[in-house]
Amino acid sequence: MDFKLSDAQQMIANLARELANREFKDKAARWDQNAEYPYENVDKLAQAGFTGMTIPEEYGGQGRPVIDTLLVVEEIAKVCGVTARIVVETNMGAIGAIMAYGTEEHKKKYAPYVLKGDKPCIAITEPEAGTAATDMKTRAVLDGDSYIVNGRKHWITGGGVSFINLVFARIVQDGQDKGIGGILIDKGTAGFKVGKVENAMGLCGIPEAELLFEDCRVPKDNLLVLKDGFKRLMSAYNAQRVGAATVALGIAAGAF
Repeated sequence: MDFKLSDAQQMIANLARELANREFKDKAARWDQNAEYPYENVDKLAQAGFTGMTIPEEYGGQGRPVIDTLLVVEEIAKVCGVTARIVVETNMGAIGAIMAYGTEEHKKKYAPYVLKGDKPCIAITEPEAGTAATDMKTRAVLDGDSYIVNGRKHWITGGGVSFINLVFARIVQDGQDKGIGGILIDKGTAGFKVGKVENAMGLCGIPEAELLFEDCRVPKDNLLVLKDGFKRLMSAYNAQRVGAATVALGIAAGAF
């Protein structure tokens, strides 16, 4: 069965290619050489409508399918992998989970940040819980109208630059471990600090950082998902895996 892009999809790819070659190509090396986050590129992505493409129209987005975003990712990755990765994370991953499982309040609060270019991060990995994510130790303990979060995450992509942080943690209520859930923690929340930034071999324009939580008090309404939380959150994360693969595809095509 042959697969062909629609005229609209071809137009999206063409627009992304033109933007990438006009605005991103000549500066691409700068971000890696200086380990500098490309804020000026983010502004141009937002102006072009390439952030929040998958967000439903009722929350200010375009309601586009993931494949439309991947066309943009591939074209931009041909000249700048860092900027392409930002397109992935402003359309998939954490924002996908918020749109899938969040309350109306979550969606209305966080969609505008992404549409303006905030790259949400997902904080899963811990020093003793990498691929075995279910071994995580970070805990969010219910205390009245808040959760008290304690723990340490590392190798978190975008740590420190992201306003929106979707943190995986063990949710404790009434002294009982209810399993792994996701809790939304905003940048600047007391008790939330950014630790060491790792030295990476590539894509250095996006930090890979530690996130430290020390008696970080978060409103209980910031709990995104609990029932079947780990399974549901990882399901929402799958699109981001496709996005990461598309970045690799674009980089390879650009190199070729």
